[in-house]
Amino acid sequence: MNAQTSLDATLASEQALIFIVDDEAAVRDSLDSLFRSVGFRTTLFGSASELLQVAMPNVPACIILDVRLPGISGLDFQDQLTRQGIDLPIVFMTGHGDIPMTVRAMKAGAVDFLSKPFREQDMLDAVAAAIERDRQQRAQSAAMLDLRARHETLTPREREVLAHVVSGLMNKQVAGLLGLSEITVKIHRGNVMRKMGVRSLADLVRQAQALGVSAP
Repeated sequence: MNAQTSLDATLASEQALIFIVDDEAAVRDSLDSLFRSVGFRTTLFGSASELLQVAMPNVPACIILDVRLPGISGLDFQDQLTRQGIDLPIVFMTGHGDIPMTVRAMKAGAVDFLSKPFREQDMLDAVAAAIERDRQQRAQSAAMLDLRARHETLTPREREVLAHVVSGLMNKQVAGLLGLSEITVKIHRGNVMRKMGVRSLADLVRQAQALGVSAP
């Protein structure tokens, strides 16, 4: 999938939101016009502190962040966001960038680091990648929440059976360890499979790994 196709797909499926943080009004307005021309929603901020005063969105989003900001550098603000558990993808832009800045930003998880003046298409490509990253992160988080909710529906005995089964034990072995009949273990195992929404042992093992379930 090329960048334009990715961007079109993102716009078609989600009401993506872009936070633009730059102390220069002309830059904010220019980026606002660019993103709105291709269908994105935008919110503009003149400083990092202004961004922290708004609620984080429940739709795919990203932050366009200038490196030089009043009060705090964009790089330090990136660290602050991480400490506060705000993991929106960031696209940096700067007119005074250097290699150490770029390395620091990318190591901290930035999607891209663009030097001013940049090509509009480069910015659109970076934003498309950032929005797609956030969309995937949100989908993974939602899937994990659903998985944990299904695991919560298991009885204590079913969780014991789950832990033994995904460790590779046969029903007969599990029955011996838990002091149950093999038939009873089969019933518990069937309940586990149904409640967890899986049809194969391989899928159950993958879920158990994601949940951190280990053998007792």
